[in-house]
Amino acid sequence: MSKSEPLVEGTVIMADHQFAGRGQQDSVWQTQEGKNISTSIYLKPSFLPLGKQFYLNMAVSLAVSDALCCFIPQGIMVKWPNDIYYLDKKLGGILIENTLTGSTFKSSVIGIGLNVNQSEFAESISGRATSVIQILQKEVPLMNIMDKIFIFIEKYYLILRAGKFSILQNDYLTKLYNYGVASLYKHNGEIFEGTIEGVEDNGRLKVDTKNGLKIFNFKEIEFIHTK
Repeated sequence: MSKSEPLVEGTVIMADHQFAGRGQQDSVWQTQEGKNISTSIYLKPSFLPLGKQFYLNMAVSLAVSDALCCFIPQGIMVKWPNDIYYLDKKLGGILIENTLTGSTFKSSVIGIGLNVNQSEFAESISGRATSVIQILQKEVPLMNIMDKIFIFIEKYYLILRAGKFSILQNDYLTKLYNYGVASLYKHNGEIFEGTIEGVEDNGRLKVDTKNGLKIFNFKEIEFIHTK
């Protein structure tokens, strides 16, 4: 494709090996060659109000989690803002990069990384990462999962296009890791107990604490694992 030729909405780019994938705010995600899913999807959500941009994250997160639930019926959750978890371990992540024209969306590139058939991880993350093969004790063809992801991306993107934000909000909270559960968090070096109460339209996390309701932006709060 030439540089002057525009991408068609729905274009999918897949990588067989990704060694410098980026997560939220330049966190690094690594994957073994041919073992995992590293894909990007090009969308044009120009219909989406800027103030509701996080609903695109919700739609994609729900699509990926629903796709995985076809293979792993229980334990799949979305850890705010858009990591995919199995129980208390990270199974994958999503990174969305938006391009704006004035006050409207021009395009979005949806990056999806999932641990599928990788059975070993670096020692530094082995206790917090997992994969489909570790959960099911068998390999799953990558395209089987990708096919499901595409089906559910279409489903939730149509819900998003129709402006049915309450459906996305409710479904996202149903899947949200630690939602409604008193847990430990860290903010500015201080550990405190809080309970997630919801997520604002712009993606900020609402946490109830002993000092009242607190609102946190991305990377301002850290989940403390106690297990």
